[in-house]
Amino acid sequence: MSYINPDLPDANGEASELPPSRSPLITVPKLQELKRAGERIVMMTAYDYTFADLLDRNGVDVILVGDSLGMVIQGHRSTLPVTVEELCYHTRCVTRGMKRGLLLGDMPMLSYATLERALETSAQLLRAGAQMLKLEGAGPMLEVIHGLSRRDVAVCAHLGLTPQSLHKLGGYKVQGKEQRAAKQLLDDAIAAEQAGAEMLVLECVPAELAGQITAALQIPTIGIGAGAQCDGQVLVLHDALGLGPHRKPRFVKNFMSAEDNPSGELKGAIKAYVRAVKSGNFPGVEHGY
Repeated sequence: MSYINPDLPDANGEASELPPSRSPLITVPKLQELKRAGERIVMMTAYDYTFADLLDRNGVDVILVGDSLGMVIQGHRSTLPVTVEELCYHTRCVTRGMKRGLLLGDMPMLSYATLERALETSAQLLRAGAQMLKLEGAGPMLEVIHGLSRRDVAVCAHLGLTPQSLHKLGGYKVQGKEQRAAKQLLDDAIAAEQAGAEMLVLECVPAELAGQITAALQIPTIGIGAGAQCDGQVLVLHDALGLGPHRKPRFVKNFMSAEDNPSGELKGAIKAYVRAVKSGNFPGVEHGY
């Protein structure tokens, strides 16, 4: 007896609103089509089969197996202790729950310090099921982005607040507030695209700057604490569900609340998040910097 049949009704007698086997697949070119069409991209983290299935069925376009698992799954104070092997394990779990969305895998701290190491890491994550890989920073990382892209690995760059640089940055702080820093972020974003990045995550940067970067690029931008002008949004699953003991940053919204999710169900919260991002209602001004 199978555990799940996606074509059968659920416990409430309802079939999935978005049958995975019949929905348009989200691919790297499709993400760029969504940007050109002005349709916002919905991204969220997941670390296991059950939540990946839930997100995939209910309209999340990109599922990120993030090194944030170090904090929300493992209980560390940062993402730094997460290993390639751990990310591969969670990626294998997540890929079993996906039929429509694109699976984005994080490359953990120093696993892409050189092109040689990046190739080894990317091979492991791609074999585990990742379709695109995310790495933090520009500068010396541009060579890595270029090297991976030339070898047909889809790369998502990550700029602004880069959690793997926590100690160097002196904590979790908004980036790009000063004019020189803002110009550097814009230059880095353009350079990352030119090096071959297919997508860009902008974390904790002023909303106006994120809008300028988004307008300057042909590739999609995904914001987290970067205002509403990005081409899409991402949240950590546990933050969006109001879970976890740590203090939530300003850009987080709890979609389990009655206002957005009258049913109080997990499925309702995911649907509320998807609707809010697609409609442009999230993030609001209060969620940005």
